[in-house]
Amino acid sequence: MDLQILTYIIVGATFALYIGIAIWARASTTGEFYVAGKGIHPVANGMATAADWMSAASFISMAGLIAFKGYDASVYLMGWTGGYVLLAMLLAPYLRKFGKFTVPEFIGDRYYSQTARIVAVLCLIVASITYVIGQMKGVGVAFSRFLEVPFEVGVLVGMAIVFIYAVLGGMKGITYTQIAQYCVLIFAYTVPAIFISLQLTGVAVPQIGLGSAMTDGSGMFLLDKLDRVVTDLGFASYTGQKDSTLNMLLLTLSLMIGTAGLPHVIIRFFTVPKVADARYSAGWALVFIAILYTTAPAVGAMARLNLMDTIQTGPVGEETSNIEIANLPEWMNRWRTTGLLEWEDKNHDGRLQYYDDTNAEFAAKAESYGWKGNEMTKVDRDIMVLANPEIAKLPNWIIALVAAGGLAAALSTAAGLLLAISSSISHDLLKGVFMKGISEKAELMASRIAMSLAIVVAGYLGMNPPGFAAQVVALAFGLAASSIFPALMMGIFDKRANSTGAVLGMLSGLLFTLIYIFWFKGWFFVPGTEMAANTPDNWVLGISPESIGAVGALVNFVVAYFASRATAAPPEHIQHLVEDIRVPKGAGEATAH
Repeated sequence: MDLQILTYIIVGATFALYIGIAIWARASTTGEFYVAGKGIHPVANGMATAADWMSAASFISMAGLIAFKGYDASVYLMGWTGGYVLLAMLLAPYLRKFGKFTVPEFIGDRYYSQTARIVAVLCLIVASITYVIGQMKGVGVAFSRFLEVPFEVGVLVGMAIVFIYAVLGGMKGITYTQIAQYCVLIFAYTVPAIFISLQLTGVAVPQIGLGSAMTDGSGMFLLDKLDRVVTDLGFASYTGQKDSTLNMLLLTLSLMIGTAGLPHVIIRFFTVPKVADARYSAGWALVFIAILYTTAPAVGAMARLNLMDTIQTGPVGEETSNIEIANLPEWMNRWRTTGLLEWEDKNHDGRLQYYDDTNAEFAAKAESYGWKGNEMTKVDRDIMVLANPEIAKLPNWIIALVAAGGLAAALSTAAGLLLAISSSISHDLLKGVFMKGISEKAELMASRIAMSLAIVVAGYLGMNPPGFAAQVVALAFGLAASSIFPALMMGIFDKRANSTGAVLGMLSGLLFTLIYIFWFKGWFFVPGTEMAANTPDNWVLGISPESIGAVGALVNFVVAYFASRATAAPPEHIQHLVEDIRVPKGAGEATAH
C-alpha cells in the first residue's frame, strides 16, 4: 500500500482513538478537569506520566542529538531519568499529601502569600510555554513530512488536534488519552529499532546491538565502525567527549532538578488516591520511561551510521565515493520538501559531499579531491528518528507507525503542559486571587479559554523555535530548575523559609536564567535576534544556555535562604504544617479539596 495512504490510515486511527477517549472521559467538574478526580490507579498513572514526560524531545529529538553529538548527548539520558529519582523521593509524596490542585496553590499556601502564588504562576507559564514550543516543533516536523505540507502548516494541524482533546477532556480525558498514547509511541519507537538492529548487527535487542559486531563482514563493532566513518570525514569522534566536563555536569544537574520542578509532571501525582500511590506512580513511570531511554542511544547511533552510508558510498577521496544527485534515494527528496533537509552541488560534479568543512585540516585535504565545501547544507537533527526507517528501507507500515508515535509523544506532552498553564491561570489567578467567588462552571470555562489562548501562543512560537526540540526543552528545564524547584524543596524541608525569601528567590533565579538564555539565544518570538555569538568560546566559563538553569537554581537557593533569615520567621501554624507534611501519620488523607 502507498506510504501516504497508509500513514493517513494509521495516524487517523490513533487520532480517532484519542478523541474518542477524550469524549468518553470528558471532565464535568473542576476536580476532574484539574486532577482527574484523584482516582487514577498508580500503574495507569505511571504510564500516563511516562507519556506526558516522553515528549517530542524524547521521541523525535533526543536520538537526533545523540546521532550528531554522540557521547556528549548522554547527559540528556542521565538528567531526564535521574530527575525522576529526585521527584519520587523528595517531592511527589509530600506534595500529594498536601493535597492541592496545582503547584502555585501549594506555594501560595505554604508561603502564606498571594504574591508568592502569583510569582509561581509566572514561573510556571514561562517554563511551560518554553517547553511546549519544543512540542510544537516536533509536531510540525512530523506533520510536514507525512502530510507533505510546509512545516508551518504541520504546526497548525497539530494545534487543531490538541485543541480538540485537551480543551474538551481536561486532566481526566488527558490521562486516559496519554495511556493510549504511551502504548502507541513505545511500540512505534521499539519496532523499527529492532528491525534496524537486526539489519546492522543481527541482534534483535537494540540495547545489545549497539555494542555488537556488524554483519557487513568487516568484523568491526558498530560504534567502532561509526567512529571510523565520521572521523574519516573530518567530524569529531562519535564516542569521544567534546564538551567541557563543567558544562556536562551543569547540564545534567539542570535537567535533573528541572524534571523535579516541572509543574505538568508534578500535577500528575495529585491524580492518585493516596500518598503512597504517588511514590508508586513515580516508580512505574521510571520503568515505562526506561524502555524508550535505553533504546535511544542505539536509535541515534544506527541512524547516523545509516545516513553516512547513504551519502558516502565508498572510501574518502575516490571518484565514486559520494552519491550521485541524480540517484538520491526517494526519502531525501521527500524530506527536502519540508525544508528540514537541504543540499547544494557547490562544485558542480553531480555528487554530494558530506564532511566537516569547519575542520581546517580535513578541509585542506578535501580541496585536493575537488570538494568545495560541505554540500549537505541542512540536516535538521529532529528528522533523524522519523527518517531512520526510510533510510533503512523498512516496510511502509513501520514508517507510518513511527509517524503516529512521534505525533503521540508530542501531543501527549503538549496537552499536559497546556493543562498546567490553563489551571494556573483559572484556578490560581482567577479563583485564588482576583475572582474568589467565581462558580465552578465559570472556572471551568475560564480554564478552557486560557488553554485555547495558550495553544495559539505555543503554535506561533513553535513556528519560530530557538533551537532543536530537545534544546528548547532543555531551556524549559533550566527555567523550571531555577525558579520552581528551589521553592518546592525549601517549602518542604526548611520550615524557616518564608514568603519574602520564596518570592525574591524565584524572581532572582528566573531573571538570572532568562537574561543568560536571551543573551545567547535571542528573543524567542523575534527570529534572528541573537545578541551574542552562541558558541562555547563566548559562553561564560563555557556554560551553555541549556546548562545555566543549575546556576540559576543556586542563585535562587542562596537568595531565598538569606532573605528568609533576614526577615520575620513564618507563622507558627505554617512551621507546624511543614513538619506535618513530612510525618507519615495520616499520609493517606489529603488536607484540602
